[in-house]
Amino acid sequence: MTIQLPDSRGGLRAYEPRTEPLAVTPGAAFTSRTVFSAAHVVADPYADVTPDSPAAVDWDATLAFRRHLWSHGLGVAEAMDTAQRGMGLDWAGAAELIRRSAAEAKSAGGLIACGVGTDQLASGTLAEVRAAYEEQLAVVEEAGAQAILMASRALAAAARGPEDYLEVYGHLLRQASEPVILHWLGPMFDPALEGYWGSSDLDAATDTFLEVIAAHPDKVDGVKVSLLDAQREIDLRRRLPRGVRCYTGDDFNYPELIAGDDQGFSHALLGIFDPLGPLAAEAVRVLDTGDVPGFRALLDPTVELSRHLFQAPTRFYKTGVVLLAWLAGHQSHFTMVGGLQSARSLPHFARAYELADGLGLFPDPKLAEERMKTLLAMYGVTR
Repeated sequence: MTIQLPDSRGGLRAYEPRTEPLAVTPGAAFTSRTVFSAAHVVADPYADVTPDSPAAVDWDATLAFRRHLWSHGLGVAEAMDTAQRGMGLDWAGAAELIRRSAAEAKSAGGLIACGVGTDQLASGTLAEVRAAYEEQLAVVEEAGAQAILMASRALAAAARGPEDYLEVYGHLLRQASEPVILHWLGPMFDPALEGYWGSSDLDAATDTFLEVIAAHPDKVDGVKVSLLDAQREIDLRRRLPRGVRCYTGDDFNYPELIAGDDQGFSHALLGIFDPLGPLAAEAVRVLDTGDVPGFRALLDPTVELSRHLFQAPTRFYKTGVVLLAWLAGHQSHFTMVGGLQSARSLPHFARAYELADGLGLFPDPKLAEERMKTLLAMYGVTR
């Protein structure tokens, strides 16, 4: 078995896929860490839509993928950035996703937390931003899921300084019926979030973020940090009030952050744990036994793939995630809501396939090879 993949010089090179997948089995929830996979949505390939149309979702395939994650002991972080919030999935679609997934979680006994944002607004006043957050928080709480308060483009545009963030988040935390996860998403994931927490100086922004938490520690289960800066996350983690968890969102440095040090560790809420789900679960189960080197031996080799998928422009990492879901057999097509399957190049796809295959991520390597050859042929690679 060989496949011709594009090389860095514009030519083709032969690649020999592995013949056996990594051997992993489903298992129970973890004991040492709480781990969420931010899951993608599966588009309906037969819907007659345009990139500007409301998202058409294949609900059966979308929920089946969540059952796959739960079967390995992972939690599902629903309606997050990985699900293309604000990049193809509008609030109406996200609300339906939240309701359907929360109901499925109850049936499957799976852990779920859902994103709360303001994406029903293009822009607005602080009062309108607060009302939009409240509407989404109500949907998540009524569905019986934990809330993740996501960063808001509308708040970033409306806020005049740190005091506005303190006021809006303070109101929401007082209103929340259960402890929430606060999500700080950096501008590398969404350029519209530049200057979040009232400053482009990350030290000043961190101080405001911590001030929000310190005022309401009983309403904050944890924080999810996506700044792709391991040392900054460690420094923040050490400053959190006792009992407030840090969920790493660092798709570049997650093995070391989850493993932790003598002063603590991070839990996880990661987009890369969508394609890595079974392997990541196996690694965390090893960590549950106290075997940190064994955990690192499994997870460290995955970082090259993650850094490839999340390379700049980072917000298009979803395209690689869905490509790998298709190659792994979790969906029957490579189509995304909003037409986002066009957001990466053929050489990018080829390298993602090679790295994922090398890790043994494809349950059926032959199927993955055949599907990759189909994609290559669509781009004119016929040998």
